[in-house]
Amino acid sequence: MKRSRTAGQFRAPNNGFPAGLGLPAERISLSAPALIGNELEYVKQCLDSTWISRGDFVAAFEQTFAELCGVDYAVAVCNGTAALHLALLGLGVSPGDEVIVPSLTYVATANAVSYCGATPVFVDSEPTTWNLDPKAVDASTTSRTVGIVAVHLYGHPADMDALRAIASRRGLFLVEDAAQAHGSCYRGKPVGSLGDAGTFSFFGGKLVTTGEGGVVVTDDGRLAETARRLRNHGHDPARRYHVTELGFNYRLPNLSAAVGLAQLENYGWHVARRRDNAARYRSYLDGHPALALARPTPAGESVDWLTSVALAQGTERDRDWVMSRLDTAGIETRPVFPPVHRQPIYRTRFARSLPVAERLGALGLSLPSGAGLSTEQIDRVTDTLLQAIAELQQTPNEASGARRVVAL
Repeated sequence: MKRSRTAGQFRAPNNGFPAGLGLPAERISLSAPALIGNELEYVKQCLDSTWISRGDFVAAFEQTFAELCGVDYAVAVCNGTAALHLALLGLGVSPGDEVIVPSLTYVATANAVSYCGATPVFVDSEPTTWNLDPKAVDASTTSRTVGIVAVHLYGHPADMDALRAIASRRGLFLVEDAAQAHGSCYRGKPVGSLGDAGTFSFFGGKLVTTGEGGVVVTDDGRLAETARRLRNHGHDPARRYHVTELGFNYRLPNLSAAVGLAQLENYGWHVARRRDNAARYRSYLDGHPALALARPTPAGESVDWLTSVALAQGTERDRDWVMSRLDTAGIETRPVFPPVHRQPIYRTRFARSLPVAERLGALGLSLPSGAGLSTEQIDRVTDTLLQAIAELQQTPNEASGARRVVAL
């Protein structure tokens, strides 16, 4: 397979971001993919070879990503939810089990537990990091608890020391849902290498992308072998078309892996750009009395996948009004994940209130954070956000017809 650069190597584009990559001035995207390397070349190689479903790019992508995470094995699959599902199955999760998950996350985290026939047990978040609260985790364990899924929300590493101590003391597994945290570290080690297994997503808006895709990473050879078998309908690898157990069609296509391999060659650049974006946002927004920003745990180094903020006070309607003002100005945002325990599919089974997750889900929003953003675009986002907050805090003139909102 022809490669113009070695895996892990990256080029620094001129002026901090590639020429032409920034979006038109009238619209700023939340997290547009940055396709700046060999993506087209590698896809063309797939098409020329006709190996578009299976092929060498999958193995090369797996090896490269395993090296970046500092683990022995990486098993590429069709999406991040499939990766988490296979990791849980490989760790033996089955009907009747309970798995502790944060409520402040995307619903896929809980769904993967449910796919195994197990019960997701939701816990609240820390108000500073927005990640699952270790004290709440410890208090939520029962005789049926078999493991913990730690989500590194928006790229901020969870408190892995505390979670590993709980898992060790109680005999639980610990899985990292690192779907949003490519490039983040905890005590100098890459996320994904800190538990029994880690899972990542390569959806289009993630730090690196394969379009759709995911991966299970682990040092456990047995778990990796199970994931490889189950992603391919449970086929016995030693006997063609001999199916030994119920599996799934979770394979990652060679075409997708080709895009992903090209993305990984610029991995360091993607990581640096996200961190630069977040640093510029913080220089404007940190300390603003009407806003709260998530802060990484002291031992963590975040990749800041999406810079997210929350109104310090107010209501969900106030947050939505701020977002509408940004949208009118041509700036895409999105709400922080609504707590999963309040989703219709789960709320009938989980009645307890989780106040931190509920507050952040109501008042939080994520700002444009793509690697291709220019400093001028970030300045435009922050100026518009602060102007919207200033308007929100004002008591409007009745003649203006403006909406009356709660003061922050």
